[in-house]
Amino acid sequence: MTDAPAQTDGVEDDDFIDEGPAALPLDAWHEAKGARMVPFAGYRMPIQYDGIMPEHHWVREHAGLFDVSHMGQLLLSGDGLDAAIEALVPADVKGLTIGRMRYSLLLNETGGILDDLMLSRWRDGLYMVVNGAVKYDDLAHLREYLPDEITINHLDDRALLALQGPEAAVALARIVTGEYGLDALSFMTGGRYEIAGVEAWISRSGYTGEDGFEISIPAVAAEKVADALCAQPEVKPIGLGARDSLRLEADLPLYGHDLDEETTPIAANLGFALSKRRREEGGFPGHERLMIEREQGAVLKRVGLVVEGRQPVREGAPVLDGEGNAVGRVTSGGFSPTLQKPIAMAYVPTASAVPGTAITLEQRGKLFTGIVTPMPFVPHRYHRKGA
Repeated sequence: MTDAPAQTDGVEDDDFIDEGPAALPLDAWHEAKGARMVPFAGYRMPIQYDGIMPEHHWVREHAGLFDVSHMGQLLLSGDGLDAAIEALVPADVKGLTIGRMRYSLLLNETGGILDDLMLSRWRDGLYMVVNGAVKYDDLAHLREYLPDEITINHLDDRALLALQGPEAAVALARIVTGEYGLDALSFMTGGRYEIAGVEAWISRSGYTGEDGFEISIPAVAAEKVADALCAQPEVKPIGLGARDSLRLEADLPLYGHDLDEETTPIAANLGFALSKRRREEGGFPGHERLMIEREQGAVLKRVGLVVEGRQPVREGAPVLDGEGNAVGRVTSGGFSPTLQKPIAMAYVPTASAVPGTAITLEQRGKLFTGIVTPMPFVPHRYHRKGA
């Protein structure tokens, strides 16, 4: 769900230019580390340090530190909170216990996706993380549709870091203290800790497919915490270019590219985000349409493609039928550093979404063949409870 640039090699700065960049808490820290900064989602963001390819491999083998402070962090509280949020999202919010997390979707009245988000139960309310590029749209939507009894606190005085990779837990354990050790956290759970003496909310979650943590801290302490993490031999700072190639391999869609308000959870292959109780009870936007699509199938479906040859096929490339008509589109594409081959996500007619099906793609007048492939392209390595 987390924003990242939707390009994975051959990166051009213009691909990331949005409306005027603003500085985030670690802006000067990134430059001191040698980052190449580009405008993205309204902020100056580090696209790479040593290069997308080596940074990608470092995260798969060790641990990488990402700055995702552009994301929107919200704290919601008030009487009737759970029911009010359930009127906007299809998640089982009432069943979310303290310290637990849940992926969900903010839906419009026709079941289209306004944003994807993460919900966590804090003792004093619901902590919500939304995508940076649309966080102000999300805030406006919440303020319009939530009752007056619900307080929305935009935590814009906090930074958000992500430590990802198979050695993330080893590195973080050296500098974290709390009532419970990090071993108490399994995938999609969180708790309150201190890192280098700084209070933090740490969840075992992320956007790379690897084990890892997302760390919410006061913005004024961001450099102190980032320095403490990067002082660990397993950890290097990683740019958003590698974040994008990692999330693509892991089948993690990007809002504004693979997801938008014209796309439903069923078409996006995110049906798991519609909890069983909510499917049965309804009461969220687009319920009737989504139940019909769930039974009959959507017109299009998001699939993974392995593209033949060595050249990646990029976002926007049309999917063609046998007569050359556009019947779908590529939404993310790039060269997979792990698999050493081009991969992509695309929306194709549901009848063609069967693994092994050959899909014709067109890019700049040239035809390519993509083979529908089960996702994730690279297996997840989350730290699940009981594993």
